[in-house]
Amino acid sequence: MKISSKLSGEIRIARSKSDVRSWYDSVRSEFPGSVIGFVPTMGALHKGHETLIESASTRCDRVVVSIFVNPTQFGPGEDLDKYPRTFEADLEICKRHGVDLVFSPEPAELYQTGTEALTVIEPPRELIERLCGLSRPGHFCGVATVVAKLFNIVRPDKAYFGEKDFQQLQVVKRMVRDLDIPVEIVPVPTVRDHDGLALSSRNAYLSEEQRAIAPRLQAGLVRIGELVRGQEKLALSEAIDLVRVDLSENGGFNIDYLEVCDCDTLEPLVEAPADRKIVILIAAKLGAVRLIDNLVV
Repeated sequence: MKISSKLSGEIRIARSKSDVRSWYDSVRSEFPGSVIGFVPTMGALHKGHETLIESASTRCDRVVVSIFVNPTQFGPGEDLDKYPRTFEADLEICKRHGVDLVFSPEPAELYQTGTEALTVIEPPRELIERLCGLSRPGHFCGVATVVAKLFNIVRPDKAYFGEKDFQQLQVVKRMVRDLDIPVEIVPVPTVRDHDGLALSSRNAYLSEEQRAIAPRLQAGLVRIGELVRGQEKLALSEAIDLVRVDLSENGGFNIDYLEVCDCDTLEPLVEAPADRKIVILIAAKLGAVRLIDNLVV
């Protein structure tokens, strides 16, 4: 239950670290013991982000949302300049969900050079040098570094991350554990459109034809689970190969990876164990649009 309510539509915008720290000090002074929830985003907010904010709002007394397109997690040739920036629309969503503070800094506020960090956090290699890390070298170092910086600035009690970015979630959880950062990481289930497509800011890049095809990605993950756990009882490699061929030849997907891993360690598995959860992960391109998804079985 909220310690105190606030006026509907009231929201504060912080552009600097000092603005955030001033807000934090006032909250701690006026409402000692209040729980601060944090939702880090790169903006272009959609229903998936709204679910994260709603989850934070129901469990925390104050909610902070960051809107920052982080340059250090984009590699050469990736869509940093094209990444959608919709701040005014994002702000309206935050107001609608009762967010207390929006932190939206310029890159120079977080990085001395404006484009890169001078000190970088490098998560364990077994977590970042596979799956998305193979085709996006340096990406997870950029993610871990900016998330750690945001945690230090905002100083939340709880931080909310979507399970759609499953590898990112495991990287953040490991970083918090290994560096003894006093933040509880709260995973939130993937939000999907009516046809099963995982919501993503990059979905806006899909053509009408591609958008109609895109839900096959999630259907393929479900099919692997059915093939392995169902009556057919195929080996993992056989199930993966069947779905890979179908998505490539019939769906037009250019598959980056399709793997089955241990949920916690992301260790690749050659068979589906009966005594622990597994996660099926995929990344594939439709045209120039890179989509990711996963399914915990």
